[in-house]
Amino acid sequence: MNKSSKILLWVVLGAVILLLGITLFTSFYSPATEIKFSEYEEKIANVDASERVTTIVVDDYIYKGYNANGKYIFFAYGDRGDYTAQKLDEWTGKYPGFKYTYTDPNAGSFWSYLIPFFGIILVCVVFYLIIRQTQGGGSKAMSFAKSKARVNSNIKVRFADVAGAEEEKAELAEVVEFLKSPKKFSDLGARIPKGILLVGPPGTGKTLFAKAVAGEANVPFFSISGSDFVEMFVGVGASRVRDLFDAAKKSQPCIIFIDEIDAVGRQRGTGLGGGHDEREQTLNQLLVQMDGFETNEGIIVMAATNRADILDPALLRPGRFDRQVYVNLPDVRGREAILKVHSRNKPMAPNVNFKILARMTSGFSGADLENLLNEAAILAARANKKLIGNKELYEGINKVLVGPQKKSRLVTESDKRITAYHEAGHAILARLCKNCDPVQEVSIIPRGMAAGYTMTRPDSDDNHMSKDKLKDIVCMTLGGRVAEEIVIKDVCTGASSDLQKVTEISRKMVTEWGMSERVGLVTYGSDNPIFLGRDMEAHNSYSEETANMIDEEVHKIIEEAHARATKLLTEKRSVLDNMARLLIERETIYTDEVDMLMNGEPLEKINEYMDTKEKAAQENPFKRYDAPTEEKKDEDPFADENGERKH
Repeated sequence: MNKSSKILLWVVLGAVILLLGITLFTSFYSPATEIKFSEYEEKIANVDASERVTTIVVDDYIYKGYNANGKYIFFAYGDRGDYTAQKLDEWTGKYPGFKYTYTDPNAGSFWSYLIPFFGIILVCVVFYLIIRQTQGGGSKAMSFAKSKARVNSNIKVRFADVAGAEEEKAELAEVVEFLKSPKKFSDLGARIPKGILLVGPPGTGKTLFAKAVAGEANVPFFSISGSDFVEMFVGVGASRVRDLFDAAKKSQPCIIFIDEIDAVGRQRGTGLGGGHDEREQTLNQLLVQMDGFETNEGIIVMAATNRADILDPALLRPGRFDRQVYVNLPDVRGREAILKVHSRNKPMAPNVNFKILARMTSGFSGADLENLLNEAAILAARANKKLIGNKELYEGINKVLVGPQKKSRLVTESDKRITAYHEAGHAILARLCKNCDPVQEVSIIPRGMAAGYTMTRPDSDDNHMSKDKLKDIVCMTLGGRVAEEIVIKDVCTGASSDLQKVTEISRKMVTEWGMSERVGLVTYGSDNPIFLGRDMEAHNSYSEETANMIDEEVHKIIEEAHARATKLLTEKRSVLDNMARLLIERETIYTDEVDMLMNGEPLEKINEYMDTKEKAAQENPFKRYDAPTEEKKDEDPFADENGERKH
C-alpha cells in the first residue's frame, strides 16, 4: 500500500469514528431535565414563564415539555393509556394556553437518515482498502507465496575485507570474472559453475565471502535464509523458490545467496511427512530451478552450511552446486590478517603486536577474533580509555576462551586449596609431557563455570594429532584428579569435565582413529551427530564381544594415563606443594613462574620476580610470556628415552 492509500484509509477511519460519535451523542444526550409524569401539572401551573410548560409533545412513551419560547426543558416517561390521555385533556381545559400534540411515527430527523447512509458507504470503503492491502496490489489473496529475499544492489564488501583465506578467494575470483565478462568464457565453450557451496565451521566468514563476490562483481545480491522457504502452508515454499528465481531473472547477472541451506536441502525421504513433506517439495523446486528445463544464464546460486553431510546428493551433483569451497579456521597468518582488518575502525595503542596476539588465539574463528576486539573495546570504554591496549586485548582473549573473571565470588579456604592443587596438577603434567602445549597461565580465579583454569598455548597450528600426543593430553587432563587423590586423599566433583574429555578422546582413539592394536584398523563410530531419518534406524554393526573389547581398550588407555600421572606427580610432590602455595597467595601465575617452580627455585625468589615483572606487565600483560617461536620443533632436546622431559 502506497502513502496516499494509507492517508485515505486513515481519513475514512476518522470519518467513521466521527459519525459514530455523533450518533451516540444524539442518541444519549438530552438538554432537558427528567421528571415524573405526575409532576407535569405543577410545571404547567408554574408562574415562571421560563419554567412553565405550555406544550407537551407525545413521542411514543416519552412526554417532552416545552415552554412558551419553544425550548425543550422537561421530559417524562409514561405510556399512551387512558390515564395519561385523560390527564392531558384535563390540563388542556384547566390551564389556558396549554396544549399537547403527538409526533408523526413516520417522520424522522435529518441525522436518522444521513448517518446510516454514510455509515454503509464508509464501511464499504474501509473493506475495499483492507482487501487491497492484503492483496498487495496484485491478484493474490495473500502474500505468503512471495519471496522474502532481500535485494542489495550496492554491496560495499570487497575481497580486501576478507582476510585469512587466500585460496578461497582464488577459487571465487573466477566467479567474479564470469559475472564481469561472461563472453570471455562462452567463446571458449566454458561453463561457469551454476552453484557454489561454502562449507565450514560457524564464524569462518562464509556469508562474508558471498557478499564479497557480489561486491567485487558489482551485481545485485539476493540473500535469503533456508528457513524462510519453509511454511506450514502447502506449496508456499516451492512458490517462494519460483518467485525468487523469477525476480533474479529480471536482474541478471546476479547472485542468489541461501544461508543455512541445510534447513531446506536435507536428504529427501528423511522427514516425518515422507515424500509429501512440504520441505521436500521446496527442495524439488529448488533442484528444478537450478538445473531443470529452464535456463538461468547469468544467475549464480551461492549457499552456506556447516552440515554438508546431510545435504541431498542431487543438490551436490554437477549442474547444481558443482563447486564446493571449504572455509576452514584461519591459521596464524590468517588470524593476524583478520585482526588487522577488524581493527581498522578501532583506535589501537601503538604497542599492540598483532603477531603475538595471533599466536595466542589458536583455534579462533573470524567471528571469535571480531568478538575479541569488540570485548577489548568495551573494556577500554569501561576504563575511560581513548585507545585499546594490550591489557584489554589480553582480558578479551581470556573472556572469549573461559568467560569473565568472578573475583567477587565467595570461595572458602578449603575450595581454594582444592582448586590450587587441581590446577597445579594440570600445569605440572603439561610441563612434563613433551607433546603437550606450553603452559600459558594457571589461575584459581573463577571464570564462567570453572572454579579455576590451566591455559596452554600451542606454538603452531597442527592439523594432525599423533597417538603419543593424545596420550599426553589424556595424562595432563587427569592431572587435576590425580593431584586431589595424592594430596587430599579424596576426590571431588571438580574433575567431571576432565573425565568427560578423557573418555571422549580415548573412545575416539579406539573406535575412529585406529590407535588400538587389539581392536585394529577398523572404525566403529562416527564423528557426525545423529541425523533424524537417516540414522534413526541405525544400529551397531559389531557384536557384543567387540563392544566389550572396545570398552576394555578405552579403560586401558585411561588407566595407563592415570598410573603415569600418579607416578609423575608423586615424584614432583614438592613442586606440586610449592605451586599450590603460590597459587593460593598470588591466584594467577604464568609461564615463567611455572618454569621456575619446575627448576626448583625457592618461593621467595619467585615472589620477588613476580613483583618486579608485575610492574612492567601492568599495562602490557603479554610481557609475561616469551615471544612465541615461528615453528614448533618436532623433537624435544630435553626429553629422555621414555618421552618425559628432563627435570
